[in-house]
Amino acid sequence: MHIAIVTAGGAGMFCGSCMHDNTWAHALIQQGHEVSLIPTYTPLRLDEDNESLGRVFFGGVNVYLNDKYSFWRKMPRFLTRWLDHPGLIRMATKWSVSNQASELGELTMSMLRGEEGPHRTAIEELDNFICDQLKPDVVIFSNALLVGAVRVLEERFNGPIFCVLQGDDVFLDGLTDDYRQPVIDLISERAKDFTGFLVHSEFYRDYISKYLNLPPEKFSVLPLGINLTGHDGRPELRNNPRYTVGYFARICREKGLHNVMSAFVELRKHVPDAELKIGGYLGPGERAYFSESMALANEHINGIQYIGSPETAAEKIAFLKSVDVLSVPTEFLEPKGLYVLESLANGTPVVQPEHGSFPEILNRTQGGILVAPRDPEALANGLLQLADNDERIKYAEPGWENVRSYYSDSEMAERTVEILSSHFTETIGIIRPFE
Repeated sequence: MHIAIVTAGGAGMFCGSCMHDNTWAHALIQQGHEVSLIPTYTPLRLDEDNESLGRVFFGGVNVYLNDKYSFWRKMPRFLTRWLDHPGLIRMATKWSVSNQASELGELTMSMLRGEEGPHRTAIEELDNFICDQLKPDVVIFSNALLVGAVRVLEERFNGPIFCVLQGDDVFLDGLTDDYRQPVIDLISERAKDFTGFLVHSEFYRDYISKYLNLPPEKFSVLPLGINLTGHDGRPELRNNPRYTVGYFARICREKGLHNVMSAFVELRKHVPDAELKIGGYLGPGERAYFSESMALANEHINGIQYIGSPETAAEKIAFLKSVDVLSVPTEFLEPKGLYVLESLANGTPVVQPEHGSFPEILNRTQGGILVAPRDPEALANGLLQLADNDERIKYAEPGWENVRSYYSDSEMAERTVEILSSHFTETIGIIRPFE
């Protein structure tokens, strides 16, 4: 089967969705399928081998200029194509490209208008590439914000066209009031052109189908999967001189770093020498938030270390192995939670809020504790519970085993083929449920 996956780059940062799309593509290739991973907006920034094509569609610089200036849209394509060069886009993302929803309302609307808006040429270029050069059996778009390209594609492509919904609501909730509902309405209307939708949890299926007013019967649950190569940490009774709490995710309010800080202060009342180790991408727009969060530590600042954003998978794994417990206490309803799986894969249990996808992941893996959301005191109590070595290993061992049983990339690839195959024949039989 030839699968084309249209993914979105993360504007120069490590993006969980595009990193997962790359893992997904690699796993399908390993099982003998042909996969074309097509970047849009920006190139993918990854900490593993890059499976994506060496070109970018809807290059971020041209998208911005097409949206702002009518004269730019009228220019011959050979005069504007150079701005889609991956190297140039990488350079641009270091200086001026924003992915803050509050600043992108107008641009989002113009993208969703598809062939009726200022990006028709870019849409036709992508669709021609898919239909005339790739000729895949199935096309999958990695988020609903790309739906503007589907209507034209559907006119020429005879196979099924899917959409992965994996956090679109977080971006939409960040739009200003004058754009949020019009954008949601436009996505809901345009998304009818998709054959079906893929989500990574039952929670998110129920949530996003209502959020976007989409029929739940068109949804299939495709569990997350991680490439376990290199994840060599093991559950063990550690002899660290100090109890170390870890946070590993993008530095931003929605991921809940401030909740960790407040909980750490509370934890130190009971474990005075506890330490907090922080890793993750810190964008220019989040530096004030980071400073505010660090200020919450007060006199406990000496017990906190920020290591930055690791460039390689080996560095990330070393971080996860260096902490006793991981916590990313999100403010929003997390639809994925890859950091939880990666932590468990290295023998490090987690303490997570009881919302979003976390209850499903932890009920299945038994790899950690669920606490009340947005409650630093409850989080501190959960962290204190795992300060006991025997208690920590009680969660670390099943978590390590079950993440390998239920959340491997090979399991994800097999489930993908089952879902997609059901749309090519009526004799495929009953699709195996995710258990």
